[in-house]
Amino acid sequence: MNDGQLGEDDQVNGHVAARPVVLLSQHFTAEAVTPLRHLLAARVTAAGLSGDDSDDFVLAVHELVTNAVRHGGGSGHLDLRQVDDVLVCEVTDHGAGSDALPVDLPPVHVPGGRGLWLAHQLTGALMLTRRPDGVTATVSVCLTRQTAAAVPQQSAAAKTDGMVEASAMEGEKE
Repeated sequence: MNDGQLGEDDQVNGHVAARPVVLLSQHFTAEAVTPLRHLLAARVTAAGLSGDDSDDFVLAVHELVTNAVRHGGGSGHLDLRQVDDVLVCEVTDHGAGSDALPVDLPPVHVPGGRGLWLAHQLTGALMLTRRPDGVTATVSVCLTRQTAAAVPQQSAAAKTDGMVEASAMEGEKE
């Protein structure tokens, strides 16, 4: 393909790469922040993320949306996509912004300024991209998190997929 995208038969690390599925694409302003949070929560739940992971992801995105409204020109655009078992959310604004995007926790006596820090803490995967016309903040979360205790209990079907991870092999050695 000449557009830089993967074709159906293209492989990445031996696996067929899935095309992103758009779960939500929405322009927002200050008036839409709360309804957008509820819509996002519903889409995230429908995609299979639940419990604390869902709450954390939705709160992280909410912080990014709020930052876009407060510091990024009063409006923005949210894109939520699913790529295989990963949810990726991009929040784009068109504000002038500053050269410094504070991801550090501010001193306790300073009001505000914790949005990017919270998004990073809640997802562990915050990426900021400065563009000439604004900023795009991206967070992601894996839908299928396996704990070390769950690895030895993989179903027979999962083991026959040919996708045995190194962590599964380590679990079998114990």
